[in-house]
Amino acid sequence: MVAGRSSARLVVVAFGSNLGDRRALIHAAAERVAALLADFQLSSLIETAPVGEGLENDPPFLNAAGVGRSDAPARDLLDALLAIEQDLGRSRPHPGAPRVIDLDLILAGEDVVNAPGLDVPHPRFRNRRFVLEPLTEIAPDLRDPVTGLTVAELLARLK
Repeated sequence: MVAGRSSARLVVVAFGSNLGDRRALIHAAAERVAALLADFQLSSLIETAPVGEGLENDPPFLNAAGVGRSDAPARDLLDALLAIEQDLGRSRPHPGAPRVIDLDLILAGEDVVNAPGLDVPHPRFRNRRFVLEPLTEIAPDLRDPVTGLTVAELLARLK
C-alpha cells in the first residue's frame, strides 16, 4: 500500500479489550493496525459493559475505533486483523468469551461483502454504541454504504 494513492479507501477497525492491561493491548494493536493503514487515526478509549446474553458478569471493555486508508482487499485486511489478535494472545474458547483484544473490520470504503467468514460492513455495527460513539469522534461524516447514513446519524438513532 502506498499512502496517498487515489485507490486507497477509508477503512474502519473497532478495537476492544476486557482482559489484562486493556489500554496497553489496544495501543499495541493500534500500532500494528497503523502499519497496515495509511493516515491511521485512533479515537479516544471508552469503557463499556459487555453486550450480550449471559455476559453481565464479565469484566468491562475498553473500546476505540480507528480509521485509515488501504487499497488491500477486505479479506486481506480481515486476515491481518486476525493475525494481530492471535499475536497479542487472543483465544476463542467460546462465543462471547472475555478477550485480551478484539479487532473487527467495520467498513472498507464502499465495499459490501457477504462471504463465508467475512461481512463488510460489519453486520451489527449500526446498533453498537461502543463502535459508533468513538467512530463519531474521528469520522462523523463517514457514510455506511448500505444505509447511506453517516456515522453521526447512526449514533443519533441509538439515543
